[in-house]
Order: sequence, then C-alpha cells, then structure tokens
Amino acid sequence: MPIRTLIVDDEPLARDRLRGFLKAEAGVELIGECGSGTEAITAIRNALPDLVFLDMQMPGCNGLQVLAELPEARRPAIVFATAYEKFAVDAFDVAAVDYLLKPFDRDRFQQALRRVREHLQRSREPAAAEAPAPAARPDRITVKADGRLVFLKPEEIVRVEAADNYVTLHLVSGRLMLRETMTAIEARLGTAGFVRVNRSAIVQLDQIREIQPSQHGDYTVVMRDGTKLPLSRSLRGQLERFTGRAE
Repeated sequence: MPIRTLIVDDEPLARDRLRGFLKAEAGVELIGECGSGTEAITAIRNALPDLVFLDMQMPGCNGLQVLAELPEARRPAIVFATAYEKFAVDAFDVAAVDYLLKPFDRDRFQQALRRVREHLQRSREPAAAEAPAPAARPDRITVKADGRLVFLKPEEIVRVEAADNYVTLHLVSGRLMLRETMTAIEARLGTAGFVRVNRSAIVQLDQIREIQPSQHGDYTVVMRDGTKLPLSRSLRGQLERFTGRAE
C-alpha cells in the first residue's frame, strides 16, 4: 500500500525539492501540495493522507495550528520541514515523526522516510489480544524552561505536578517550571517507570515509598521525600498494573 503524501510549504522551491525527493522513492504517492496552513487543514480533512511534510511558518496559520485543528486520533504521520530550529521541542510534543531542518539533503530526507514507514507499520498492525506492553522509557527528555533547552535523564525526575497553565518538574535536585500540559509531558515520559496517580500528578515508580489506605476506601501515595499524593479512584487500576498489586 503506497504512502499517500501531502506537501505543505509556502515556498515553491521547497515544495519542488521535496517533490523531487519523493518521486525517487518507491511506495510513495504524492497526492497534493498546499501553500498555506489554511489550505492544508482542508486538504488533510478531505484527502486523508498517510503522511504530511509540514512547514512550520506559513501564511494563514503555522504548522502547530494546523495540527490543533485536526482530531488527534485521525492525524496523519507528520514530518516537519522548516528553517526554524526553535520549534523542535514543540514539534515532538505533538508527536511528530521527525523534524527536518532546512536545508536538508537526500540522506536526511530518507532517514525521515524510514521513520515514517516504521511508524505507519506499527499503527497499521492489528491490536494484540493482550494489553500492550508499556511504552519504552526514553533515554533522555528535552524540556524548554526560561528560554533554555534542558536535557534530563528520566531518573532525575521525581514527580510532575500541574500548576495552572504550567507543570512543575520536581527533580532529585531542584525543580523546573514548564509551560506544558500534563497530557503532553505524560506522553513524553512514557509509561515505563512513570505513572499518573491523579489528574494533577505523575510520579516515578522508583520514588514511591508506600501506598497507604485512607478514609472511605481511598489511598494515598507516599513518596520517598515524604510528599503525599491522593491516588485517584479512576486511575487506581493503572497503578496496580505497574506495581503488580490487586485490590
């Protein structure tokens, strides 16, 4: 099955370059091109491409705004192709498959296409009868704080707590406040080693000291630093999958 592909870029030369790269690849079908974000939203909704090469800065709306207009469950594979390095963290927050920084060569383009093929193969595989294995724990996590890019190892993160329109990363040493959503940071942390204990808190499993019963059949998660967090009833089963405990 060919990969039905859409190019979205306001620069004709950039579209020409991508078009040339795509035509040299077997198993790829170019179904259209757009020169603005607003055109892209309509084209993606109507044509339902498998893959979109998406510029970040365009007339009408930028690449992130294009994605915001599309239901997350029905989004195609996205490869951002842009001259702006500063949007890389934002791109991966919305689960982009890759981020091509212009000017890129054929080798880098082919690397991105290989990642797309692997991504589409995984998404097209029939769901397993058993529950899926937890997502792999990332080697490192990149966050943007106070204009800086900060590189963290997962084991440095004790817990994450929501704070209005921000989240606070409580680290083994210190803390960082990020303009993130809990959903976005949860996706980036993965489920191997981290668990959401309530609507406002994600914790590293190795940092949990104990789980205490509290009133009315509820539970409290006690961290190694003494912090106590309520365990949401709706999320209790998720924690039990990781701890191997039964109610």
